[in-house]
Amino acid sequence: MKMTVLLMTTRAWLCVSVIFLTACSSSLEKNVVTPTREGLDIEVSGDFAYLSGVLDQNLVSDLSNLIRRNPNVTELVLVDIPGSVDQQATMEGARLIRRLGLNTQIAPTGYVLSGGVDLFLGGVERSIGAGAGVGVHAWYDGTALDATSLGLNDPIHATYINFYLEMGVPERFYWFSLEAAPANRVYFLSPEEVYDYQLATQ
Repeated sequence: MKMTVLLMTTRAWLCVSVIFLTACSSSLEKNVVTPTREGLDIEVSGDFAYLSGVLDQNLVSDLSNLIRRNPNVTELVLVDIPGSVDQQATMEGARLIRRLGLNTQIAPTGYVLSGGVDLFLGGVERSIGAGAGVGVHAWYDGTALDATSLGLNDPIHATYINFYLEMGVPERFYWFSLEAAPANRVYFLSPEEVYDYQLATQ
């Protein structure tokens, strides 16, 4: 199955409410709700670009256009990224960020969920603002296929694992994310878990 099919539904479900933002550091599972739109909103201020919204199939072109029009940008600030509807595009977006030598940070009290975490990992240097949330869960493709129904040796797992290794994150983070919460919920990592899984570099 193509990676563009995977996570089409649950990565889109991950639009969180204000309630989530008050509990991001609690390392508790939270229910997720359906987002009302897809696509990124991007605002540029000096060397900083501020990103909000659901990651979709236009992510790579959005990022490419951003840097072409604003070559001075060195920092991508993820304000609220509730997930992705195109996992392949998300991974390619993270790889583009890495090739361009950009840094990523999660805004104070902001959040990245599911595919948003994968985009964050593209940064050469990665930092997380005070009160920000990093949420993960098991993926589900919107049909009958989900991460927990696959055998451990299924090549789909390898696609994710290879991506995380490429980003400098240990393989065990992938398996952790599958067990942390089911597809319709989100688990917010504690600061200790963020450190343990090497998600932030500073």
